[in-house]
Order: sequence, then structure tokens, then C-alpha cells
Amino acid sequence: MRHRGMLATCSALALAIGLGVPAVASAAQKDVSLGPPKSASKAINATGNDVNDFFPHKATIHVGDKVRFVPNNFHTVDLPGHRSRKLPLITPAAQTITGVVDAAGAPFWFNGQPQLGFNRLVLTSAFGKSRSYTGAKAVLSGLPLGNKPKPMTVKFTKAGTYRYFCDVHPGMTGIVKVVSASSKIPTAAQDRATLRKQEASTLKTARALAKTPAPGNNTVDVGAQGKGGTSFFAFIPSALSVPRGTTVTFRMNAKSEIHTATIGPGDPEKQPQSYLGQIEAGLQGPLLDPRGIFPSDPPGAIAALTPTSHGNGFWNSGALDLDPTTRTVPPSNAVNFAAPGTYQVFCMIHPFMHATVTVT
Repeated sequence: MRHRGMLATCSALALAIGLGVPAVASAAQKDVSLGPPKSASKAINATGNDVNDFFPHKATIHVGDKVRFVPNNFHTVDLPGHRSRKLPLITPAAQTITGVVDAAGAPFWFNGQPQLGFNRLVLTSAFGKSRSYTGAKAVLSGLPLGNKPKPMTVKFTKAGTYRYFCDVHPGMTGIVKVVSASSKIPTAAQDRATLRKQEASTLKTARALAKTPAPGNNTVDVGAQGKGGTSFFAFIPSALSVPRGTTVTFRMNAKSEIHTATIGPGDPEKQPQSYLGQIEAGLQGPLLDPRGIFPSDPPGAIAALTPTSHGNGFWNSGALDLDPTTRTVPPSNAVNFAAPGTYQVFCMIHPFMHATVTVT
């Protein structure tokens, strides 16, 4: 069947040429990488950074052409239709939180609050599928779930300039400009040059972010953000020494991320069965472990942290972010280190982020 189809196509093309009838050109296609292409990501990741942007940030195509959105990280494509903002990543579920206690058996304050989970629209994946977009009805990729997800291909059938989002990372946007068939668009060589320029710019920003100075004043920045969506995954500073009784503020400083500052037993990355390891595993969804997403203590209260807090030395800032569609707590939280010791701080969303607070 495949060979007969190929022969039929060739025969029709030959007939069209012989009769002087122009052949119909097939739609062209351009690739957009969700996050840095693999050729650039290694050097960027080596600096402790990643980039929440689409590569290239802007693609220009003809009406009827396609864009192939290639998943290279934990990103989505949200062509919003008539919406002007991205979908929220985290939304309330139907049920409320009940029966969640700390290591001492005391109920956490957030019992009775709505259970939070990942937005179901974001959990429905369209990677590996083809879609069409006119700007009227939203097209969502969802998350790139499964092993080696394939690209989502979108055909743009109407001229216009279309802004799209990543529903995971606030501020991560891209642009597809669709022009008439008679208009000029960048050549493949020009597109490659634009892509190389974007990669070089973000690598330069990443190297600079890795040298971000500490804020001082007993403040720890949770992450850092640079231009082009470049995001530094670190606590700044990563080591802090304070006297007993000092209040330390953990301040969100990455506009396109969600982080936590969490203290308790275990290393969530290396010890999955530990207390923190189990909380981190409970943030994989679809429902989210409230111990990881909510502050450990009521909002507005500055907890006095000791090795016996909540029965095992647990304190959590709650999910810190700067996205108005998902924010669950203010973009900072503070804790008073009330007892001497060495306290290990982790991000429950990105457990490789680690800091140490030494209290004398």
C-alpha cells in the first residue's frame, strides 16, 4: 500500500507538471524546544541554572504552516484562545484535608483547608498528537508525561501574532507570528542564528546568576531569576551561621518557579524513606501532600524551631511562588532558630537544592 501511494503521488505530480498546472506545496514546519535544546542545556545546567523559555522565543511562519513543540523539560504549551493568562498549575480539589498530624501526633493547622492538587487540564497530555489553532479555542499540550514523550504539532490556520504560555512556570511565554503566504519569513539559516544567539545569551546570564551575592540581614534567597527566564536553583547563601534566637527569612527570588524552604529529618533526594523524602514523594501529584505545600505553622506566625518542633524538628515555609494564579502563601516566610544546632534546609519541589543553617 505504501509503495502504491508513493507511485500515485509521483504520477499526479508528473501529470501536473506536464499539463503546466502548479503543484500544491506541502505545509512547512518549524521546531520550538520547550526549554533549552539538549545541545545547550548541558552547559547551562552545569552552572546550577535552567531556563524557563521557549527556544526560539519567537517563531514566524506562513498561514497553514506547523510548529512542532519539542518537550525537553517539565514544561507545557498553552495556546490560550481568548484567555489572557496561563492556567493555574495548582487548584483546590473537591475534598478537604482531614486527619493530618505531625510526628508528635498533633493535628496540623491546615486540617479543614481545601486539598490542593495539580490542575487536571495540565495533567491531560497532548504530546505526540496534532492540533490546529486559529486563536479562538485553546490548545493545551498538558505535561510531557511518560517515557520519552513525542512532540505536539500545531497547524496555524489564521494570520496573527499568538502568545502562548507554560502552565508550570509563570512568566514563561513564547510567540508564534503567522503571516500570509506572500510575506517573507526567516530562512532556516536565520532561524538557526537566532537560536544560537538566544542560547549564548542565556548561558551568559546563567554564569552571572551563579555568582549572585547573598542578601544579608539574616535573609536567605530561595532561587534567583535572570533575564530570558534563566533560573538559578540554590539557596543564597547556601551556608548561614546565626546565634540562637535569630529569625531568618526565606525569600522567594525566582519569578518563574515554585520552591519551599523545609527543615526536618532526612535528605529528600538521597533518603526517600525519610520523613522529608516521603513528603517530597507526596508532591508528585495528582493530589499534593499538604505537609509539603502548606506552611507547617499558621500563616503570620513565626515558629520557634527546635529539634523537637512538631515532634521531629519539622518546619516548612510552604510553597513559595510569585504567581498570582497559584500562590498559597506570601512569597516569603520566616522562622526563629530557638536552639543551637545544625539545620539542613531543602526545597521539597527541587530536592537537590540544599542549605545549612548553623545556630550557636
